[in-house]
Amino acid sequence: MSVKMGLLALLAQGPQYGYQLRAAFEESTASTWPLNVGQVYTTLTRLERDELVEQAGVEDTRVLYRITDAGTAAVADWFMAPVERNASVRDELAIKLVLAVTVPGVDVGSVIQRQRTATMAALQGYVREKRATTDLAAGLVLDGLVFASESEIRWLDHCEDRLRQAAAAPRTNTTTPPTEESAR
Repeated sequence: MSVKMGLLALLAQGPQYGYQLRAAFEESTASTWPLNVGQVYTTLTRLERDELVEQAGVEDTRVLYRITDAGTAAVADWFMAPVERNASVRDELAIKLVLAVTVPGVDVGSVIQRQRTATMAALQGYVREKRATTDLAAGLVLDGLVFASESEIRWLDHCEDRLRQAAAAPRTNTTTPPTEESAR
């Protein structure tokens, strides 16, 4: 989610100033995406430049912003457009495991087990938070974190199985090209 569209969606509920938007954004996302107020005001300045928001007066020395008709249309388009999933493997965990498999001397099983332990702890925390909240939006964010953690644990189990299969299989597939000496 872009911060820009998140702030626009919040402004669709009524005029707000930067600190209110920051608090509403963090509450809506169960604090999983913390914003600093500087980022909020920078985004508001850009939204104003793009005529998606406008100033709606001053309240206790703070500038109120409201969404424009163009901003309302942009939010409606955003809600209706599917989010494209990035198929990139530029994930730190995936890269770490790939390197652990290829770098000699790394105990890949320990790398996987430590990650599984950390992910299980995070999963348990998300489940506790989910049970404690009555807020629908926060609950949905926590549901997403629970499912992502469960998925990561399944993937780690899969990686472990693949390592066991590779260790048991005869060495016919290597990433290192054979040398003249090994070919003899």
